[in-house]
Amino acid sequence: MTNALALDALEDLKAKVRSGEVDTVLVCIVDMQGRLMGKRLHARHFVEEGWGETHCCNYLLATDLEMETPDGYASTSWSAGYGDYIMKPDLTTLRPVPWLEGTAMVLCDVLDHHTHDPVPHAPRTILKRQLARLETLGFDAVMATELEFFLFEKSLDEIRRNAFRDIAPISGYNEDYHIFQTTKEEHVLRPLRNHLYAAGIPVEGTKGEAGSGQGELNIRYAKALDTADYHTIAKHATKEIAWQQGRAVTFMPKWHHDHSGSSTHIHQSLWQGGSPAFFDESDAHGMSALMKHYLAGLLKYAADYTYFLAPYINSYKRFQKGSFAPTRTVWSVDNRTAGFRLCADNTRAVRIECRIGGSDLNPYLAMAGQLAAGIKGIEEKLELPPPAKGDTYEGETGLIPQNLRDAMHALKASAMLREAMGDAVVDHYTRAAEVELEDFDRVVTDYEVARGFERS
Repeated sequence: MTNALALDALEDLKAKVRSGEVDTVLVCIVDMQGRLMGKRLHARHFVEEGWGETHCCNYLLATDLEMETPDGYASTSWSAGYGDYIMKPDLTTLRPVPWLEGTAMVLCDVLDHHTHDPVPHAPRTILKRQLARLETLGFDAVMATELEFFLFEKSLDEIRRNAFRDIAPISGYNEDYHIFQTTKEEHVLRPLRNHLYAAGIPVEGTKGEAGSGQGELNIRYAKALDTADYHTIAKHATKEIAWQQGRAVTFMPKWHHDHSGSSTHIHQSLWQGGSPAFFDESDAHGMSALMKHYLAGLLKYAADYTYFLAPYINSYKRFQKGSFAPTRTVWSVDNRTAGFRLCADNTRAVRIECRIGGSDLNPYLAMAGQLAAGIKGIEEKLELPPPAKGDTYEGETGLIPQNLRDAMHALKASAMLREAMGDAVVDHYTRAAEVELEDFDRVVTDYEVARGFERS
């Protein structure tokens, strides 16, 4: 959207405020975990002055999932007093929130309170900077994400009060592409599709996935920043709409060891002047030299950015043979066992699908990490190895980092990401990984007690 169209969106909101159609505006930033954080502003205040800027505590980009304030971050701390950030509304993201009465939403960029410069470790900033690098090469990134999740019989409050035990999915057996099974979930998924579409998010549809109670939401491809915004809002909406219907939903990658995992597959291609830069009809698979360099970069530097695809302890429980979650960073042609799948070969829609990411990823960080690797592959003119064939679970090369600790060390040591994102950004998210590990390492789990209480 141009600035003129953004101002048109603001004028449209003003009209809705005057008519009483909208009385609340959600003013949101995206935090490190990919969640919406912010304020509910009275709509009249927003259209009069709040659309220019508002403020938030700078601890919002230095917390864990529990909103605790661990030490070790250079950006903010108790000793620094936890000051403010500026929340700068991006009016191109202004949209209605049809599942909440009288409500609109806008996403904000995060600025330094004193310099008004973008905060470098803010997720939207990180993605924007990689897109700016790509633009200097003459390309745009077009991406799409698939959101997988599980729905449950009971509400979040009921499950929490029962200490997250005896959790039952909403359906009793595999519902992959199953119409009757997914009919049982339409009280959640139909309003999800329709409300998101009414909010300007180009929803294609929903389907059952491979686990009982598991669903998938598909959103049409778009420019990368729009795709990340769509993903974040859609994930938030899924939680709110399920809650409204008395159901719980989880985006944990592996909520139970006996159930399938949930992923976020990321489809990506580069375009130039409105044409697909990844397509070359003379190639055996329709892949341009540019695409091959880009994909070779994704492969070479996969370990470097794995943290951005799998940011928690639980994230690594997905990576199991025969599970449709990959274990190796190899590429193959239309093969769902590989970490990277070539889709729509020999067509203008040729693209690469990264299958590594879990449902818990932050889309801005995941896309930025892959763009940085792809750009490096283009700059280095990396040669793409031949595609893997057959069951790519078989093999010992190109293994995905086995756990969060390995991924953290790869992130910390990544010269590629330090060059692309800056030392401060890499150090910030390395600290985030350390916090997760420190917290987990101090906790005695039910598994340990049950296994060792009597027998050890």
